[in-house]
Amino acid sequence: MGKDAAAMGQLPPGVTVVQTGDVGAERWLRFRPVAGGVYTNLTTYEDLKVQDPDIVYQRQEPHWILPEVLAGGTLAMRAQRELFLPRFPREKQENYDTRLAAAVCPPYYLRLERMLVGMLTRKPIVLTGVNDSMLDHMQDIDMMGSNLDVFLRKVAQLDIRFGHVGTLVDMPRGDEGDSTPVTEFFRPYWVPYSARQILGGRYDIVGGQKKLVLLRLLETPIVAHGDYGYEVVQQVRVLRPGSYQLFRKQESTASEWKELTDGETPTYIDEIPFAVAYANQIQDLESRPPLEDAAHLNAQAYRCLSDQDTLLRVAAVPRYNVFGAPAEVEEIESGPDSATPWPVDARTEFTEPVGTSYQYRFEQIDRIEKQIAELGMAQVMGQNYTNASAEARHIDRSQGDSPLQSVAMGLQNMVNECLRYHGLLMNITDYGSCEINKDFVAARLDPAIVKEMIQLEANGKITQETLLRILQSGEWMPDGFDVAFEVEATAQARARALAEQQAQLDASTQGLP
Repeated sequence: MGKDAAAMGQLPPGVTVVQTGDVGAERWLRFRPVAGGVYTNLTTYEDLKVQDPDIVYQRQEPHWILPEVLAGGTLAMRAQRELFLPRFPREKQENYDTRLAAAVCPPYYLRLERMLVGMLTRKPIVLTGVNDSMLDHMQDIDMMGSNLDVFLRKVAQLDIRFGHVGTLVDMPRGDEGDSTPVTEFFRPYWVPYSARQILGGRYDIVGGQKKLVLLRLLETPIVAHGDYGYEVVQQVRVLRPGSYQLFRKQESTASEWKELTDGETPTYIDEIPFAVAYANQIQDLESRPPLEDAAHLNAQAYRCLSDQDTLLRVAAVPRYNVFGAPAEVEEIESGPDSATPWPVDARTEFTEPVGTSYQYRFEQIDRIEKQIAELGMAQVMGQNYTNASAEARHIDRSQGDSPLQSVAMGLQNMVNECLRYHGLLMNITDYGSCEINKDFVAARLDPAIVKEMIQLEANGKITQETLLRILQSGEWMPDGFDVAFEVEATAQARARALAEQQAQLDASTQGLP
């Protein structure tokens, strides 16, 4: 089909023209149908405005809602009302409000998410070959006081929650479009963006490599409002290779979006300094939350606990019953200081429900909690630590860690790419590389193997640095142990010892003929 057909609106169903790469380069793209019909009214690229999320974003957005709400805890779940806690048939509104106010969401999902993030970041990042000036920046990588390890923990949490996360290595020229004085920034810094903040992007082949040629990021800067207040505004950053634009919507000054920059403002490099890490990738800038199924089980446990609490509050209370009371008795007094005459055959007793239905409900909640734990470990770690010997777990370790290890590899690649952008912005070529922990379970190296490694180093088969790194990875060294510093310190100590021995030898031989 030619270009004339597109101009006349004769596109076949599901096909649109997308402009990519250089100006005038147009391609035909066929959008794949969405499985399950989660989103049926997808916006086409022709309808998009700068603040509108693209089709890829719209396909993912329904999958983010539940993990985001669960991360907010019980109050966030209650705020969603009937979305996650439906009303009973014929339940009155005031009864539902009472039941909702008493509902408590168990933190199964959030606990699992934090556990996996802790496994990924339980050891510090190891940097190799990084320039000294860049190393100083790693102590405050986001210019908000976070070192690289703290920053990685934030990024890993977003990666696990949404399925992917991005990091922008920014070095603004100083004019960000507001009324603050223009200041020059002489160092790059890193800014994390969750999948919800990535409105859309476009890739193209540039110089034989697949690269970002367009990226739109949603930001929420805080600006001063009045003498003492502040206002959270919406802002979209549009990035192209070598340039950027800023668009902002501020309710207090204007109801429409307006551009803050004067067209495409140049940047320092001819690339978009943005790196992405995926935990469960579908395609470019598209993923699914790896713990989505565990999140749905958590929502089921929330409903079951609410139902159980309601039943216990209404039905599991003993009731006072009177049998054979005269019909004219309308009110009965009961207590240690009162007495009521009854006929000879009358009786009173407490009754309470009996049966096993309550036990079944408690068992159901226990089963859901177990399913969440097993599902989370199986999907993200692929390991089953129950009913297995230590030796069996050791044998299956390389295979079992692979899913979480792929998450760690994605984060490692993202940090390495950010180091490269950081070096480009500083005109530094020795930007180095990093290594992120892939040993997720504490497992100290066997003492027999340690003895063999020490013997290899003593025989000159491996270096001291290699030995120390093996001991460090094998949990034999304390946290924060610096291999390079230790190698240098021991080398200096040996040099001093040799110098002292030589001085003693010279002194002892000085009087000899």
